[in-house]
Order: sequence, then C-alpha cells, then structure tokens
Amino acid sequence: MGRGEIQQAHRPDGSTTAFAELNAAAALAAAQLPAAWLLWWVVEVTGSDDYGIGYGGAFGLVCLFLFAPLILPVLGLLHAAAHIGPAGALARLAANRLRGPRWAWHLLCATAVGAVWAALTAVLWGRPFIHTAAAAAALGVLPVLGLAYGRGRARETGQVWRAWSVWLRSALLSAALFMLVIVVAVPATVMGLIEEYEPPKLPAERLAGVWRGEDGAVLRLHSGGGAQVSKLPTQSESGDWYPDPIDMCDGTGSWSPGEQGGRDAVLVRLDGGCGRDTYWTIGGTEHEPELFVLFGDPDAADLRILKRTS
Repeated sequence: MGRGEIQQAHRPDGSTTAFAELNAAAALAAAQLPAAWLLWWVVEVTGSDDYGIGYGGAFGLVCLFLFAPLILPVLGLLHAAAHIGPAGALARLAANRLRGPRWAWHLLCATAVGAVWAALTAVLWGRPFIHTAAAAAALGVLPVLGLAYGRGRARETGQVWRAWSVWLRSALLSAALFMLVIVVAVPATVMGLIEEYEPPKLPAERLAGVWRGEDGAVLRLHSGGGAQVSKLPTQSESGDWYPDPIDMCDGTGSWSPGEQGGRDAVLVRLDGGCGRDTYWTIGGTEHEPELFVLFGDPDAADLRILKRTS
C-alpha cells in the first residue's frame, strides 16, 4: 500500500462516499483552474484591445500566485458542487438504466449541466451562450476523467486516496498543467497561431457619424469635417492630471484624422474655449468600431469609450 493511501470500502463501481467523491472532484477541478486562467489570459491579451492601460493583466497574474492556495480549494469545491456533482448523480442514474460506460454518461451530463449554467448566465448577465457552454464543457473533462480513473483504481486495488493525498496530487498536477500552457502558448503566440489584435482601419467616410458613450457623451462627426458634441469629455484647459483632468463640453467644433501613440485616431477641436484638442484613438473591430481616450496617470487612467451607433 503506497504512502497516503488507505484501504476503504467502496461500491462495486469503485466509488466511495459522497464526501470522498466531492473532495476528489473539487481537487481535480481546482487543479485545472490556474492553467485555464493562464490560457484565457494569453488569448485575451493577445487577441483584444487593452486600450493601452494598466499592466496587461500582469497584476492579476501576480495575485494568482499569491492567493491561489486560498482561493483554488474554494473555487474547486464550488465547481464540484454546482457542476461535476450534479452531473455525476445524473450519470449514475443513466448508467444504471441505459447502456454505456459511466464516465461517458458523466461527460455527457456535465456538458448538459454546463449548458444550463451557460443559459442562466446568458439570461442574467448577457454572457455569450456558446462560449460559456463550451468553456463549461471543457472544464468538466478533467474532473470527470479523474473520477473515472479513481473508481477504476479502487475496483482493481481496493485502495482509495486519503482526502489530503488527493489535494497533494492536485497541486502537482496544477503545476504541470500550468507549465504545459506556458510551453505551448508562448511559441503559439510568437508563431502567430494565436491571432494578435489589430485595430481597424477606418477611412474618413466610416468615421463620420454618431458616436456615443455610456455616460451620455455624444460625438457627431460630419462628413465635411464639422463636429457637434454633448457631454463630451476632453482634456482640461489646465492640462493637469490631478485632481480632475476632464472638462465636459457641449458645442461645436471640427475633427480630422490623426495619429496617437502609433495608432490611427480622430483629433477633435472644439470652439468656445471648452477643453483642449483631444485625440480619440480608433479601437474595437471592423464591425464594432470604437473611439477611446485615456485621461490622467497612464498607470491608473480614466478610460472613456465611444461606440458607433447605426
């Protein structure tokens, strides 16, 4: 009998108590979260506009290392209780009544339960259903297959792991998965397999139109070069970063294509002495373009975004 292992009674299918199953599922679910988060971060940072603010998510990466031992067990338990556990109960019923291996039913049921949670988040918070359901299905694979391995091992040897032994293996597995993502993601980014974000190239005729912000700001760019604004944030006349670098302006002015920080932008000049000339950088995508500007300290900037209205 290996270190950290104990002889325990188990069911004919290899499963043990409900607590042992939940504990193992939580450990397996927690093991994959750092690697999953890192993969998401690489894709998100590489493929989306960071608007030139902050540290590109590096601060979140530092927090992950510092607080992972405290946060991961809780997140793993929540994942197991809300996703893997209910799917396992459904899989046991299906395997008892229908043909097929229990692990296959567990995967299918985990996908179904994940779809239910994806639908709920889509209704409550507007999250994209397909992406959320796919992520939930992917996050269910390792816990389900890990539990299946544990049941098979119990059937063959009559041994199951102690509660803390499962978490020790979870920590080692988590580190291995994290390193695997680094080894795969970095070359993939360098080779261009993960597509990098490119701001859209908008000609003057596409820049003309109405742009609106969430705080009620309106910027109307006329095709002849004129501009009308309402509650539009601009760099203050003082030019100071502190305490308030923004003037909110109403009125008319002019605009012209320009460049800011190596990116295409729109230079807005207002009449009447309200605010200074302000560059609005072009961002977003070809189908959903945006104009944005940063006010204040670049490390803690006030980001304002305008979106094109149809």
